[in-house]
Amino acid sequence: MKGLIAKITVWLEKIQAVLVSFGIFGVFGIALLDAALIPIPGGPDAVVMTLSHLNHAMMPLYVLAAVLGSTFGCLVPYWIGRVSGEAALRRFSPEKRARATQLLNRYDVWAMLVGAVLPPPFPFKILLISAGVFRMNTLRFLGALALGRSLRFLLEGVMAVRYGDQAAEIFKHHYPKIGLGLAVVIIAILILNRLRTRRRKDDEIPEGDLRVAE
Repeated sequence: MKGLIAKITVWLEKIQAVLVSFGIFGVFGIALLDAALIPIPGGPDAVVMTLSHLNHAMMPLYVLAAVLGSTFGCLVPYWIGRVSGEAALRRFSPEKRARATQLLNRYDVWAMLVGAVLPPPFPFKILLISAGVFRMNTLRFLGALALGRSLRFLLEGVMAVRYGDQAAEIFKHHYPKIGLGLAVVIIAILILNRLRTRRRKDDEIPEGDLRVAE
């Protein structure tokens, strides 16, 4: 089994090398495959940072390609869940299934947005499949992923331009904290949005209804 895994890894590394030679189209392909449950060594993160370091002017295009590839690649696990239903979740533990269900039922698009920026070990794969199982609106699904991935890849591109070949090491050591920081900001926005919506509904209650309630 170990020999087979080693051969697959070598094969995937060769695919990565070939795709990188195609520039922004290669970045798109790597991000697409990685999000579609075909893990490419280093993933799109390393490729975005490496190419952005080598060509600063192209950084926005590398980021855009990674965002598009990763976003549309996530449609693969989404459609697996949508077509297979609950059966697609059987490989995951009951605890993980319950957690994913709770997040989607309670937070919907916000859960996808946070998942798109959080680093491992956040169970993002099961969240993608669960979104399909519970038939989350496709446009809302893609919109949340695009925004979350944009935050992540843009951060990587800026780091590569600013810190050069040290960016990958900095990202490796500090992204968990940065990712959690972004998640906290998103959650804070969610809370403020809910409070504002609740206050607006309270303001719309007629005076007569308030007297009855009293």
